[in-house]
Amino acid sequence: MSGPNTDYDPVEVTPLKAEEVEAARDAAIGAISAAADLEQLKQVRIEHAGDRSPLALANREIGALPPQARKEAGQRIGQARGAVNQALAARLAVLEVEHEDRMLVEETVDVTRPVDRTPRGSRHPLTLQSELIADLFVAMGWEIAEGPVVEAEWLNFDALNLGPDHPARTMQDTFWVEPAEHHVVLRTQTSPVQARTMLTRTPPIYVVCPGRVFRTDEYDATHSPMFHQVEGLVVDRGISMAHLKGTLDHFAGQLFGEGIDTRFRPSYFPFTEPSAEVDVRCFVCRGVDADQCRTCRGEGWIEWGGCGVVNPRVLVACGVDPEEFSGFAFGMGIDRSFMFRHQLGDLRPLFEGDVRFSAAFGTEI
Repeated sequence: MSGPNTDYDPVEVTPLKAEEVEAARDAAIGAISAAADLEQLKQVRIEHAGDRSPLALANREIGALPPQARKEAGQRIGQARGAVNQALAARLAVLEVEHEDRMLVEETVDVTRPVDRTPRGSRHPLTLQSELIADLFVAMGWEIAEGPVVEAEWLNFDALNLGPDHPARTMQDTFWVEPAEHHVVLRTQTSPVQARTMLTRTPPIYVVCPGRVFRTDEYDATHSPMFHQVEGLVVDRGISMAHLKGTLDHFAGQLFGEGIDTRFRPSYFPFTEPSAEVDVRCFVCRGVDADQCRTCRGEGWIEWGGCGVVNPRVLVACGVDPEEFSGFAFGMGIDRSFMFRHQLGDLRPLFEGDVRFSAAFGTEI
């Protein structure tokens, strides 16, 4: 009976040769030393110590060797992989220290500085719109007039030629302040400011009156029980509709852009005679290809407000001689003008108090 055969023919596996293993080890250690930061070191780890690295693939080839050769090859590969892992750990420690030092420099926070944790608010768009309109008229030499929002019935209606039977006096349009016998209302327009001005000043009078007004309207996309108006009043010698037209053309051009003018359509208001509805030229299509414009809906014009020559009865009620003086008046919605300028389709965001809406329109701090 023969003994075990100790002779064998080693299989030549190139990755397991000593010079190949040493080359792979030296390449890995060199790449590790060259890694400048943690991100580069992570990539080096994948390439030289990962499952598809040269040493890992060589380790898989050990099984192809005869049993007598596996021990030596395993020791050679293990020592090489151990050296690579030691180099990785040493380089990782160095790079982590460098990273932390760099973060301390680049992300330094001065904890001694005072901190304001109170968020800054925004001025409301309608406030800025009112101030813009006021500035336009002040630049023309006009004055700003103001009055109370809780107003006497006589100033809100009678002085403006709205008789006792006028439908605006009913509960359908007016908020009355109790008790009713005190004849006090929340003003339905800023026109009472005009009456107060004529009662306390002598002509010539050039005033513009911005402010809040109140009517019992439904709250929807185009109506609100509280909104804002601006009204203008001129009382002087020789005032005519021509002066009114020129004023409104200038106002529209300054508010909506150069080249925007107005047109008048005959209408009726108790406090002016003659009276007109004011349309402003569409600031989107400017009357060109209006049938394609969704803003003016093919008209080329957009309704803006009302105007007219001051009714002589209003002048008499306010102590002004209509034989010597004449005047004009106009009124527009500030909210509506704001919607025009920014092409808003819904009025309600103006009154819902969301500061994000105010900030979206670039309001001042």
